[in-house]
Amino acid sequence: MSRKIRVGLIYGGKSGEHDVSLQTALAVMKAVDFNKYEITPFYITKKGEWKSGAPLLSPAQSKEALTFGGDSALEPIASNALSPIFGSIQSKGEVTISSTVSSQAKASEPGLDVIFPLLHGTFGEDGTIQGMLEIANIPYVGAGVLASAVGMDKVMMKKVFAQEGLPQCVFRYFNRTEWEKNRAYHLMELETAIGYPCFVKPANLGSSVGISKARNQEELIAAVTFAFQYDRKVIIEENIDAREIEVAILGNDEPQASVAGEIVSSSEFYDYKAKYMDGKSAMVIPADIPAETAEHIRQLAIQAFQAVDGSGLSRVDFFLGKLDQKVYINEINTMPGFTPFSMYPLLWEESGKPYTELLDNLIQLAIERHEAKQAIQYTFDVE
Repeated sequence: MSRKIRVGLIYGGKSGEHDVSLQTALAVMKAVDFNKYEITPFYITKKGEWKSGAPLLSPAQSKEALTFGGDSALEPIASNALSPIFGSIQSKGEVTISSTVSSQAKASEPGLDVIFPLLHGTFGEDGTIQGMLEIANIPYVGAGVLASAVGMDKVMMKKVFAQEGLPQCVFRYFNRTEWEKNRAYHLMELETAIGYPCFVKPANLGSSVGISKARNQEELIAAVTFAFQYDRKVIIEENIDAREIEVAILGNDEPQASVAGEIVSSSEFYDYKAKYMDGKSAMVIPADIPAETAEHIRQLAIQAFQAVDGSGLSRVDFFLGKLDQKVYINEINTMPGFTPFSMYPLLWEESGKPYTELLDNLIQLAIERHEAKQAIQYTFDVE
């Protein structure tokens, strides 16, 4: 018998991108088809406390559960109350998501059919919660443990991209201990290899949190100090006079790339305020670039997605040099935002895939990947 798909929506999180996650969750809940899905909210506070509530069956209920700063509709839960996640689906009885999406689950069985982890940054986009969901053996939307971890750590990501032969800007990195013990050496190395201006970033964070542009040594030292507030490792990148081009990826083993879009920032660079607060940054979709350049960027985006072993979705960001038209890959974001200002869903809308269909596809991809992994043999018996 067909029934609604039970989706666990996890949002918030102990991360510098907590508020971004709330915006993403709110946008998803406004668009979800409640005729297909039953949503159970799992809110994680900034302190890491989990809260949950009864399944949401209508947009009105979702609005109450996702009110900003307010989780009054949700109650604190102990770890053993996460049993809906740990012990969900075991096959029998068809569950229909759409005419082309199905999974096997028993209608009377408690639990969830799939998890949608709308978490950004630390403990949400870095492979940690993905590992928990792997242990729980439940389908979840988005990248797996490896791709999430690599995509989150900008240093490891750039090393993978370098191995893949993807073009990227000059960068250097170090951890807090290395900086404190050899500050003079690192300053000399940065000024020699990269020069000014340059960008300083926490290695493991997104949404432009903790990023600064340094124009001289004094600003560089201040920027490194600031970045260390958000991570134990920082990365410094050369400044490129470039346009910012982004491509959305959707799929598992056979990913598809959207049209390319361009970000025209309201600030000197695309910082947190420009992304989420002032609403003044412009998105040009599709980007006004030559067709062959756009296709080249789309192919590089697929290559980057496959290089980190991506699945589900990602947004791949590029720089396009204003003078030489050279393409540089900047980064891959394995859980891009779905806020009203977010590029990812807008790119797919321009590519002919509306928001509700996109959500259906993401859930379908999560279930397909999970079912494929069930065929893997994890034990070995010696005869």
